[in-house]
Amino acid sequence: MRTVSIALALLACTVSPGFGQKIFADHITPHWFAGSDGITNRFWYRVDSPGGKTGYVTINAETGERKTASHLDNAGDDTLPVLRAPHPSRDSSEETEVTFENRLPQTVKLFWVDSDGNHVPYGTIDPGKKHVQHTFVGHVWLLTSENAINVAAYEASAEPAVAIIDGRAPEGHRQGAPRNRNSRRERAARRDTSPDGKWNLVVHENNLFLRETDATNETQLTFDGSATNSYAREDAADRAEIFWSPDSKHFVAMRHQPGGDRRVYLIESSPEDQLQPKLESYDYLKPGDNVPISKPHLFDVDAKREIPVNDELFANPWSIEDVRWDGDSSRFTFLFNQRGHQALKILAVDAQNGAVKPIVDEKSKTFIDYSGKYFCEYLDDTGEIIWMSERDGWNHLYLYDAKTGSVKNQITKGQWVVRSVDYVDHANRQIWFQAGGIEPGQDPYYIQYCRVNFDGTGLTVLTGGNGTHNAQFSPDRKFVVDTWSRVDSLPVTELRRCSDGKLVCPLESAKAADKVTMPQPFVAKGRDDVTDIYGAIWFPKDFNPHKKYAVIESIYAGPQDSFTPKSFHATYSQQRLADDGFIVVQMDGMGTDNRSKAFHDVCWKNLRDAGFPDRIRWLQAAAKKFPAMDLSRAGIYGTSAGGQDALRGLEDHGDFYRAGVADSGCYDNRMDKIWWNEQWMGWPVDDSYVRSSCVVDANKLQGKLLLMAGELDKNVDPASTMQVVNALVKAKKNFELFIMPGQGHGVLSTEYGKFRLEEFFERTLGSPR
Repeated sequence: MRTVSIALALLACTVSPGFGQKIFADHITPHWFAGSDGITNRFWYRVDSPGGKTGYVTINAETGERKTASHLDNAGDDTLPVLRAPHPSRDSSEETEVTFENRLPQTVKLFWVDSDGNHVPYGTIDPGKKHVQHTFVGHVWLLTSENAINVAAYEASAEPAVAIIDGRAPEGHRQGAPRNRNSRRERAARRDTSPDGKWNLVVHENNLFLRETDATNETQLTFDGSATNSYAREDAADRAEIFWSPDSKHFVAMRHQPGGDRRVYLIESSPEDQLQPKLESYDYLKPGDNVPISKPHLFDVDAKREIPVNDELFANPWSIEDVRWDGDSSRFTFLFNQRGHQALKILAVDAQNGAVKPIVDEKSKTFIDYSGKYFCEYLDDTGEIIWMSERDGWNHLYLYDAKTGSVKNQITKGQWVVRSVDYVDHANRQIWFQAGGIEPGQDPYYIQYCRVNFDGTGLTVLTGGNGTHNAQFSPDRKFVVDTWSRVDSLPVTELRRCSDGKLVCPLESAKAADKVTMPQPFVAKGRDDVTDIYGAIWFPKDFNPHKKYAVIESIYAGPQDSFTPKSFHATYSQQRLADDGFIVVQMDGMGTDNRSKAFHDVCWKNLRDAGFPDRIRWLQAAAKKFPAMDLSRAGIYGTSAGGQDALRGLEDHGDFYRAGVADSGCYDNRMDKIWWNEQWMGWPVDDSYVRSSCVVDANKLQGKLLLMAGELDKNVDPASTMQVVNALVKAKKNFELFIMPGQGHGVLSTEYGKFRLEEFFERTLGSPR
């Protein structure tokens, strides 16, 4: 155990051995040359090597031919843009270089603009000369004439680049011309005018008025507007949110109903600029509060009247957005997200009679993950829609007929998931996307890049290697620079063809300056004895397999994603804790994202589950394989939803977890932000919120607990932590509490918070035995 002072401990935290490794060639940035014929089949990149050496590599992507050089000679079109004006440099420790090329017929002076905006002289550059300047990413360099007139300014990028000094203006800016001040209000004002320019719409006292643009008389169109049901936009009392039909004969106006006015109040106990505390407040809706509602209203311009639209199919919106007219003005469509998130629809409204018809009608008995799995692409030229759905139990893409609402075909299918869509090629009718679990035998969380035709044919995996991938495509998408890694494997970068995904040539394999301590991936069966649960284990740098180590779980079971690292990183917060003499683990149990719909649905109205039945079985299986894991001394910690999970572990599974640190937790989902909690717990607020409340179950606490919170947390109401404290006091439970003055969300993001975490576990779980 440590006996050093807090000050010394904090100092040690910044230089703890093994926390952070110098890795070389773990990532490259390709710079593609633009050929005269528009074909981009060559690129260059910079690579650093141990010993401080820097080299440059040029690749012929067609042949895989590789050429190396020690200096950057010609960067092709890889030039730095000219800044509109010099600004202070930002602090950075990432080295780079800029090659200044003076193409002016005069000598220019070179200045570094420091972080305070001061101009520090760095010499001169004569006409026709080049100057290579070592610098740091984000540093700003200013060139002036001999008589101190600004010529150009540049900001250093992550890769070496050329700054061409030729008197050119900033990109997209004409010298001497005023800058475009295209504000949101000005853009909206143009929408108030019909496409043919004949009509304007204005709002008076919350109602709509129509007038001809060359006349002053107005026709009142609505009489039902009020302060609580207004046609005025929130940011402009005289402006409406209008969507005109292309033929100017109809328009849609949104009528707005304000939501609740709940505010959260915080006290800053120790402001830097005064002695007395400060009171802060901010808008913060919580589950069950009234949400702002906007609904579309349809109007006929020639008849100067509203066409009634029955809102039965969109009566209870969480949101209505993406209003768009068909090109022939026959109808408009919009996206309706029902409150409670069990219905997500694209609805079409006939412009002549206001009839409403579903085009896409997505429903779920649990929840629709609109916040993480929504994708919709309109193909206006062919009257189609690409839509993302989990209706078959896996997240996939579907092609719809936008007129009839029928599904033309399922584009992707199988027991794997589409993680995201990168690019839709309308001309070639292809979708470029990221997939998880598409390669049999691999960790299903590993990301692969793929392409498929709209009709579902031609599915091609473009990346290779048993790991998770990051792809950088050539401008014409003929080639991909693919970097892949695992937590236990350094990054490898390869060049592949996009036509078939075949390897053209290897590019780089990352190297470490010193021996690297890597996590150990581990997989075990979950609660159903069928589903694989994937995680990772961090061993101490000086691990001795003959000793017994306390085991600490890093937990975050938020349903919005999966969280166990999959790619290699030079540093892990878990390794820092492991090097204090623990074995640290992390895994993704049921209820988290990026697997099947059934896997995800475990969280619905059940955030208290947090995957614990899977986690404990996984830990028990890991301890059988690694006997140094002492599960009689198991701890747990987490922040935010992870803080809620950590406390839940001590309440429901206190016979397994002996100690826990709960940081900035949302311990009762009725106290937290509305969108996140209603997404998973549903609406209206029911007894499932009570069942998941750590406050209600505070009397069940077992083991040692350290609660942390920042007094200025604007993500999770810090009163949630104090309500746990109140319940623990009433239950006469022993616990520790640390409220950090001036801190926002996440005390464990601070050095002092990390120190308290380490000190707590050393004290409660003990050293290796």
